[in-house]
Amino acid sequence: MKRGRFITFEGGEGAGKSTQLQRLAARLKSAGQEVVATREPGGSPGAESIRDIVLRGDADRWSPVTETLLMYAARRDHIERVILPALERGAWVVCDRFADSTRAYQGAAGGVDMGLISALEIYVLDAVRPDLTLVFDLPAEIGLERAHARAGAEMRFESKGMAFHQRLRESFRAIAEAEPGRCAVIDAAKPIEAVESAVWAAVSDRLAVHD
Repeated sequence: MKRGRFITFEGGEGAGKSTQLQRLAARLKSAGQEVVATREPGGSPGAESIRDIVLRGDADRWSPVTETLLMYAARRDHIERVILPALERGAWVVCDRFADSTRAYQGAAGGVDMGLISALEIYVLDAVRPDLTLVFDLPAEIGLERAHARAGAEMRFESKGMAFHQRLRESFRAIAEAEPGRCAVIDAAKPIEAVESAVWAAVSDRLAVHD
């Protein structure tokens, strides 16, 4: 059986990833694909339990190194129980955040040594890597304004301050620039319909899927 495709959605807070992921999932389903829509941290029962303790509480509840280890514990469970089984049966997996978020949030913005993150990637991700990563680019101040407008219980990272979120944006842009074959930058400041069109254009062009 042909292996499925793995698409990840990356970017700062308030970039509209979740909305666009659901729209892409619906469009892929209408094109005849089996689609698994998931998220990180979370996506499996064990990983969702970790999500509850990572995304809630004060900004300094966990150190960046502890966050990294928690994220990778959640990620491994997610890979084992959801992502890899879906890919092996030929499904398309669309995931709201993956390993690039750890590089950006805990690495570039949080100050964790990239050597630690790279080592965890080798042993935890193994061969599970995205076929396409959509990087939603948005000025940090706009993203935070959007995020606070939808404020809920999971606001720990939103409370880390503007400088943190500006570093996040720069990191995601640097990741996309370093890996243009895998990453496509999406202008998340555009209207929802325009963003949806840009997402579909990137997916259909790079992964050869059509309505």
